[in-house]
Amino acid sequence: MTELVEHGQLFIGGELTDPVGKDVIEVVSPHTGEVFARVPHAAPADVDRAVALARKAFDEGPWPRMGLDERIEAVTKIKDGLAARHEELARVISSENGTPITASVMVQALAAMMVWDAAITTARDFTYEEARDGVLGGILVRREPMGVVAAVVPWNVPQFTAAAKVAPALLAGCPVILKTSPETPLDAYVLAEIVAEAGLPEGVLSIVSAGREVSEYLVGHPGVDKVSFTGSVAAGKRVMEVCSRHLTRVTLELGGKSAAVILPDADAASAVAGIAPFAWMINGQACVAQTRILVPRSRAGEFAEAFAAAASALKVGDPMDPATELGPLVAERQQRRSLDYIRIGQEEGAKILAGGGRPAGFDRGWYVEPTLLGGVDNSMRVAREEIFGPVICLIEYGDEEEAVRIANDSEYGLSGTVWTADVERGLDVARRVRTGTYSVNTFSLDMSGPFGGYKNSGIGREFGPEGYGEYFEHKMIHLPAGYAPEGTGA
Repeated sequence: MTELVEHGQLFIGGELTDPVGKDVIEVVSPHTGEVFARVPHAAPADVDRAVALARKAFDEGPWPRMGLDERIEAVTKIKDGLAARHEELARVISSENGTPITASVMVQALAAMMVWDAAITTARDFTYEEARDGVLGGILVRREPMGVVAAVVPWNVPQFTAAAKVAPALLAGCPVILKTSPETPLDAYVLAEIVAEAGLPEGVLSIVSAGREVSEYLVGHPGVDKVSFTGSVAAGKRVMEVCSRHLTRVTLELGGKSAAVILPDADAASAVAGIAPFAWMINGQACVAQTRILVPRSRAGEFAEAFAAAASALKVGDPMDPATELGPLVAERQQRRSLDYIRIGQEEGAKILAGGGRPAGFDRGWYVEPTLLGGVDNSMRVAREEIFGPVICLIEYGDEEEAVRIANDSEYGLSGTVWTADVERGLDVARRVRTGTYSVNTFSLDMSGPFGGYKNSGIGREFGPEGYGEYFEHKMIHLPAGYAPEGTGA
């Protein structure tokens, strides 16, 4: 049996410290189904201490009062530390959530480092003060750090989502309490070591792991000024409800049921090769995954055969095997959820074109075959509800107008793609689909632009100046007649 990984302390205020309570989180390997690590489960008293230290750091400490260059210097040390240890981070995350290690190096580790790097660039170029000619005279519009931030991240891309919240918050001058998922608490200890070496002032960053009740205690804490949450729609609604008690500012990045629209003139080989990796990405556990593939009815058979072949060709296996392309789901409940949806789809009239069950030879762990459902109507539950597993729907359409209507016929609006021989035609589709991120003849998520969702996919944005701006309050200062400010700055 593999030796247990054990951490006995929490990272609070910038250093490892003993937890108040005795509860622990047992981390289960998605590959074996066995407990392989234990970490402390934060108690409300631990949250109180982290918030108190963050509150003091913001109200009295040097961090929000430093020059921007000083904050950038400290945050750059964190980014460089992540770069130096990215392979270790990838291995840890793969052991926690089952991401295939080859993909994990890029998607889990290097992509997180890229988020930190992009945030630094955004902070350098951001406008912190600007003079305007107002209706009644000169005004100065100033952006000031919002305050103490609670950053709540999920288990599917723990370091990527942490970077999306922690990096801009720190650069803005906001202390942060990072709350990790109980499924993936281990990678945060690597981050904690890197942060400790970066030498942030006391209270500027704390990291705790906890379940739902303590998480709710954190987001509802009166000492928190801003909550940034990534997770399910149901949990996001609850976060928003709790935040309303104190009118706490909130950003929500929630679920998706994104559509890849293949237009009739698209090259089949290019479209399938471009879509398949992002349909089953992170074992199907990605909010931006292209889980509805819309194909012209005139070419439905061709695309059904091609996507079925792509699904069947994916190598399922141990996430630590460099050859693995699809690993296990993060937990038994997620495996059960995917298998339940496959059954529901069949009951609704969908046909299994590839996969459909547990892969042969994988009696242990939370494995589900990469599955393609054909004959899906957009009214079916499998087309409307986020499965968050390796289950993809093939939906036929008649003309372009119907394709756009089906793409928009969803309570979600997070991501999407269009595939066509005519880029201008693709741009026209992109402009009509109501979703926060869209790609033409590719799939991308650029950290220099705004990322977020329409409808139930969320509120607010991450990345770019739009996401960075979520960590500031806006102040208007009226200037006396004839006065012109000498300059502006952070």
